[in-house]
Amino acid sequence: MNFGISKRDFLRRFDFYWRRPCPLTKRTISKHKKNPGDVGNYHYGQGHPMKPHRVRMTHSLVVNYNLYRKMEIFRPGLATAADMTRFHSDDYINFLHTITPDNMGDYLRQLQRFNVGEDCPVFDGLFEFCAIYTSGSIGGAARLNDKKCDVCINWAGGLHHAKKSEASGFCYVNDCVLAILELLKMHERVLYIDIDIHHGDGVEEAFYTTNRVMTASFHKFGDYFPGTGDVRDTGHGKGKNYSVNFPLRNGMNDESFVRIFKPVIRGIMERFRPGAVVLQCGADSLTGDRLGCFNLSLKGHAACVAFVRSFNIPTMVLGGGGYTMRNVARCWTYETAVLVNQHDNIEDKLPYNDYYEYFGPSYRLHIKPTNMANDNTDEYLGKVTQKLLNQLYSLEAVPSVQIQTGATSSQTPKNIVETKSSLSQESEADPDKRTPIIERKEDPREQYETKEEAMDVDDV
Repeated sequence: MNFGISKRDFLRRFDFYWRRPCPLTKRTISKHKKNPGDVGNYHYGQGHPMKPHRVRMTHSLVVNYNLYRKMEIFRPGLATAADMTRFHSDDYINFLHTITPDNMGDYLRQLQRFNVGEDCPVFDGLFEFCAIYTSGSIGGAARLNDKKCDVCINWAGGLHHAKKSEASGFCYVNDCVLAILELLKMHERVLYIDIDIHHGDGVEEAFYTTNRVMTASFHKFGDYFPGTGDVRDTGHGKGKNYSVNFPLRNGMNDESFVRIFKPVIRGIMERFRPGAVVLQCGADSLTGDRLGCFNLSLKGHAACVAFVRSFNIPTMVLGGGGYTMRNVARCWTYETAVLVNQHDNIEDKLPYNDYYEYFGPSYRLHIKPTNMANDNTDEYLGKVTQKLLNQLYSLEAVPSVQIQTGATSSQTPKNIVETKSSLSQESEADPDKRTPIIERKEDPREQYETKEEAMDVDDV
């Protein structure tokens, strides 16, 4: 295919949303992301671990590996405040729309109320940034609903910590929840899978009391942000046993991760039988991540993506965490290749790209795990796996839920989005009770590196 322009000009002039024919279903695979240049232009502030620039780096690698030729471009409409309030409160979204670095002094009470200012700073273009990454997730879900593709990718999305009226963990608008709500218009049941090292607390909390959405999170648990995701947190009311949490320890490696991931996801597919899947692929579970403590390689991380796709269920693939930019770009590029069945054809040696110098000294796609000790013993993993399988097989094979076929209303389905704030707030000393979120004061993610470390060329 000859576009008559250079790759550099192509990158600058075109918005990318990609899809390719699927050999089995004759459908397509799409990549949803508003103009990649737009996403990369936003900046959380000097020294902040979250760098949207990583999406631009990913895009550059995807282009130079020629993976974009296996996909079709699609540009969704920009998400509006009304779209965001399908989950978030009106006053919270209005605040995000209004706040700027120049008028922060006039909103001190609201900054505290909505948890904006430290982990989640105010920066230029904050609302526009939220609208860009949210539009990819909502637009991708709508495209899945229309059966115009089998897979949609939005590496700018996956901001899974945001709550109904609160920013959290570098996340402002929860595009994961909004994408799920869109999918629920056409699907009786939606599965959310989270392989970010941090627990997907915002998504779990949103669907904690419904049996139409199952959430499954594989995450570091203990003295670690956000402090939620105990194996005993299984849901409430109609949602009892529809929240699946696999708490993990430091040093998780490829072999152990894949060994626990496959049986749990297989059990979910057998009992829940989702009509669509939202897969959050946070890259902070990779080895060497700035804020992580796992030891996964690209192949171990991507093996989970490949396994989910093996069920041939319409899938929305999202980004998420990841704070060593060069490794995030490597990971999401490789997983893009996996999704288009090109992972066996791309070379380990990186092609020249706009950010080639970032990938030194190896200039290779794949990264090697370290000799970090794996604290996840076979006994522990086996015990938790069995507990989760018992939880799954206590469910009815298929939840009896009615749905209006072809619903187009933008209204949030009733009894879908509910928080756990109304649940029991008794001490976690009782194994059947859950410690309320308000009691978790400490946030390890606030312990940023020094400015000197943050300015290191590897992470700038």
